[in-house]
Amino acid sequence: MNKLFVTGLLIFSALNVIGQAKNQVKFTAKITNRNSDTLVIKGNDNFKQVIPINKKEIFVASFDAPKGFYVFSDGTESSRLYLKPNSEVNLTMNAKEFDETIVYKGKGVDESNFLAQQALRNEKFEEAFTKEPAEFTALLEAKKKEDAESLEKGKFDPEFVTAMKSNFERFTQYSLENYERAAKANKLTGKPSPDFDYENHKGGKTKLSDLKGKYVYIDLWATWCAPCRAEIPYLQKIEEKYHGKNIEFVSVSIDKLKDNEKWKKFVVDKKLGGIQLFADKDWESEFVTNYGVTGIPRFILIDPNGNVLKADAARPSEPELQAQLDTLLK
Repeated sequence: MNKLFVTGLLIFSALNVIGQAKNQVKFTAKITNRNSDTLVIKGNDNFKQVIPINKKEIFVASFDAPKGFYVFSDGTESSRLYLKPNSEVNLTMNAKEFDETIVYKGKGVDESNFLAQQALRNEKFEEAFTKEPAEFTALLEAKKKEDAESLEKGKFDPEFVTAMKSNFERFTQYSLENYERAAKANKLTGKPSPDFDYENHKGGKTKLSDLKGKYVYIDLWATWCAPCRAEIPYLQKIEEKYHGKNIEFVSVSIDKLKDNEKWKKFVVDKKLGGIQLFADKDWESEFVTNYGVTGIPRFILIDPNGNVLKADAARPSEPELQAQLDTLLK
């Protein structure tokens, strides 16, 4: 299951409070195994608060922030939080177990703790997408009940409750759509993969059928996609490890045509390896629609005969991928 599915459903607009005289938030974070010396909080209307670490290795800042939903990032991963005027937010976590260890203490943090726990519930639900239709439906209904009961138990801001109820509805709808997508992708397993014929960054065009005789690991991505960019360092390490083996690594950008030059520059600036291709019609490209792609990054694994091994393969950052490649390429 694509993690973008889980995180993407919690993107909200900030809930601005008209006439609020004082919007200041006091924010403190103590993070072990941190990925960066800077925390960044982003919100609606281009809100951005950069918080550097101090000499005591704590992130501390006071800033004005309208009531609403925000995202904080440690440079590698991100999570949602809810800020209210006059809040005193004290965050602790272990960056090596990012989502699992987030705890907020202080004033006005109940909503943020709810979001942290909700993210874990959503992630756990990913297992449901491997189940048969009847079991998937039962698990989805159970989750809907658990979400509603968890929201009712808390004493949350009324606007937060309204937003979360709307989010639950979107989650249900998106879950149903993605289950159908996953079912469509699974039907491709063992069958000949749809082909493509795309612009190659090095010149000319490349077809998937040109690569028969080798395993092919395909990365569907875009320059604007943050989760896609986060996978790049891991993909580069995978490419290095299996260099010279019977496998090709193919990255297919689904950026819009107007961003073709941006894609070319990105490939050069980031020193991207493998075979770098540019899809012909972004999201509407036939190869993309044939695989039922609704979110990126998306990874696909093809065998030397051109048949689909995994229509929704593991990410480079997931140990599962290396385990599978080790078996295939031994």
